[in-house]
Amino acid sequence: MAQERTLPKVEDYSPITSAEGLLLYEDMMLGRLFEDKCAEMYYRGKMFGFVHLYNGQEAVSTGVIKALRIGEDFVSSTYRDHVHALSAGVPAREVMAELFGKATGCSKGRGGSMHMFSQEHNLLGGYAFVAEGIPVATGSAFQSKYRREALGDESSDQVTVCFFGDGACNNGQFFECLNMAALWKLPVIYVVENNKWAIGMAHERATSQPEIYKKASVFGMAGVEVDGMDVMAVRTVAQEAIARARAGEGPTLIEALTYRFRGHSLADPDELRSKEEKEFWLTRDPIKNMASYLTENHLATPEELKAIESKIQEVINDAVEFAQASPEPDPSELHRYVFAED
Repeated sequence: MAQERTLPKVEDYSPITSAEGLLLYEDMMLGRLFEDKCAEMYYRGKMFGFVHLYNGQEAVSTGVIKALRIGEDFVSSTYRDHVHALSAGVPAREVMAELFGKATGCSKGRGGSMHMFSQEHNLLGGYAFVAEGIPVATGSAFQSKYRREALGDESSDQVTVCFFGDGACNNGQFFECLNMAALWKLPVIYVVENNKWAIGMAHERATSQPEIYKKASVFGMAGVEVDGMDVMAVRTVAQEAIARARAGEGPTLIEALTYRFRGHSLADPDELRSKEEKEFWLTRDPIKNMASYLTENHLATPEELKAIESKIQEVINDAVEFAQASPEPDPSELHRYVFAED
């Protein structure tokens, strides 16, 4: 197993109430159980194409997105986008229906697993090509700043969060967009979900500087490293970055050190990663760790956490029933949603 980086420790978490802690736990549990159900449906032949699951990385999605103004700020995702969509407020029914290719899906059945989109929730899309969402997110941040400073819209203080993996940090879009964002002090937060593997390429073998957050210094922007398996730590650094962006102080590059518990996709036999590496990271399960944090700090009881799990399971079962009962897209609407409509 490659030598593990020492995970940074956040000494002082942002204060949290019992209600806030339960909300974070519920969102992570929703992501985990939703993805488990996706695996079941895929292997039962209910889903087709490539399906990339998020198991293990829930603390990043929850910690960042739940620190935003849901429905006002913008989120740009990747091809591993189901859980980002859920955290951004897209109903589980719409996400599941999209995975089934149904007309009731958030992308009307056109997007499938890798192209979740919701105008209503300011979800800018999932993107199949590596680093494809970085220019989109940078443009989103530019329009917020332009509306505020050039058009005089004082209400335009939205922040854009852009998620991507460690493999994207070797692509040209990464460098070009970070340069522009720093020059123009755009209200954007670039979140690198460094899960150590770009499909089958180990991160340490693919880059001359494995510590991605240090690349921010080249552009004169803030760069932060965080334990991506600790939702409280992610939440704390996200809140700081969001406040900085909203105050007009420019972008932040957050490198969240995390790990995916499943293969690259459900078609991946996952034979390249060692058993020892996987077992090492499984001990850092963000949901189990959050449960311990909540109970040890008397913010929740084991019974409350169990009730949340049962509640979420019902939501997911309902989402599957909804998706199965939903209609297929009408062939007569094949050419809809290609161009903007009045």
